[in-house]
Amino acid sequence: MPRPILRKLLIIIVVLIPVLGGLGWWYFREQALPDYGPAYREYAYVTNGKSNTVTVIDVRTFQPTKTIAVGLEPTGVAANSKKNEIYVVNTGSNNVSVIDAEKNAVVATIGVHGKPYFIDVSEDGKRAYVANSGSANVSVIDLEKRVLLGNVRVGSGPGLARVSPDGATVVVSNRADNTVSVIDAKLLRVRATLPVCQQPEDIAILPDSGKAFVTCSGSSQVASIALQPNKKSADGNGDHVLALMDVGRTPVSLALKPDGGELIVCDFDSDSISIIETANNEVGGSTLIGQHPTRGLVTRDNSRLYTSNFGSNNVAVYDIDLGRRIASVAVGSHPDGLALSQDQNYLLVLDTQAGDVTVIQKRTPRKLEPTEYSLLTMIPVGVQPNGIVVKAFMVGTAGKKK
Repeated sequence: MPRPILRKLLIIIVVLIPVLGGLGWWYFREQALPDYGPAYREYAYVTNGKSNTVTVIDVRTFQPTKTIAVGLEPTGVAANSKKNEIYVVNTGSNNVSVIDAEKNAVVATIGVHGKPYFIDVSEDGKRAYVANSGSANVSVIDLEKRVLLGNVRVGSGPGLARVSPDGATVVVSNRADNTVSVIDAKLLRVRATLPVCQQPEDIAILPDSGKAFVTCSGSSQVASIALQPNKKSADGNGDHVLALMDVGRTPVSLALKPDGGELIVCDFDSDSISIIETANNEVGGSTLIGQHPTRGLVTRDNSRLYTSNFGSNNVAVYDIDLGRRIASVAVGSHPDGLALSQDQNYLLVLDTQAGDVTVIQKRTPRKLEPTEYSLLTMIPVGVQPNGIVVKAFMVGTAGKKK
C-alpha cells in the first residue's frame, strides 16, 4: 500500500477511536434493538421512597431521562398492560399517582386509605387493588375513570392484594391476624376469610385462576388455597386451604413460572430457594442460592430464575431445567426488586442501600458455549429505591407490549 494512503488510514483510525468511545456502549445497545420504529418506547420506573420521586430510565440507552415528583414515601409500582399508564403507591400520603407513560408526567392522584404499600392491576387494565395496611381494607380503583370505586373491609394488617388472571377474585394476605381474605371482585365483598399460617405475606395465583399460594414468614410455610368462586362446600364456601407446606426459614416472596407448573420460594433466613410443584402441592427440593434472598424472577421461557441476595450483594442465576445455580453477579448494596427488559436480555436490579439500579447483561452464546452474565452499568436513582417496573409500548397505541 502506498505510504500516503496508509498515512491517511492511520489518521482516520486515530480520529475515529475517541469518537466511537465517546458514543459509549449505550449507542451500540440502541443500535442492537429490534427495529420497532421511532414510536417505540421502553422505560423502567423506579420509586424512590425517601426522595418522594420516581426515576424514569430509558431501557434503550440505560440513561435516566426524567425524575417525576409523586406523593410521600412512594413504594409499590405497577404498569397497565392495556394503557400507557404507570401507578405509584404513596405510603406516606395515602394515595396513588397515575403517570402517563407517553408524557412521563403525573396526570391524576387518587386517594386511598391508611398506609398502602402495593398495587395490583387486573389483566384487562380496568381495575387496580390496593391493600391498606393501616386501615384493614382494600381500595378498589376504576382505572378508566380514575376514581375510587370503594373499600372492602378485610383482616388486620393487610399487606398485599393480588387479583386473579380472570379478574374474578382478589386474594389478600392479612399479616396481623394470620388470615387470608378472598374477595369477589364483581360484588366487591369478602366471600371467605381463611385462617392460614403465621404472618402471611406474598401471594401468587396460577394462570388458570384456580389456586393461590401465600408465603407465611412467621411459620416457614406456604399455604395452598383453592379458589372456587362458583362452588359451595358443606360450610357454604368453596374457597378453602388445600395444604400447608414446610419450606425454608422466613419465606418472603414467590416467583411463579409463566407456565404455572412450579413456584419458587425465597427463604430469607435459610439462604435458599424452595421449589413447589403446584399441581400436587409438594415441595420438590431446596437449593442454597445466596445470603438472604429477597426477590425472584423467572424468564418468559421458563428456563432461568434470577434471585436478589440482599445479604451478599449479588444476583444468582439458577437454571430451572438443570436444577442448579449457574452464575452469580455482584451488584450494589442490598439488592431487592428485579425487572427484565422486553427482550429478556437485561436484568435491572434495585440496590436499596446504594440508591442505584444495576443492569446485568445476558450475552447470547455461540453454539456449544455457555451463556454469560455480566454487570453492564449502574444507574443512580433516588434515595431508598423500593419498586421497579418496565413498560414497553408504541406511542399512540393502547399500550400492549410487542
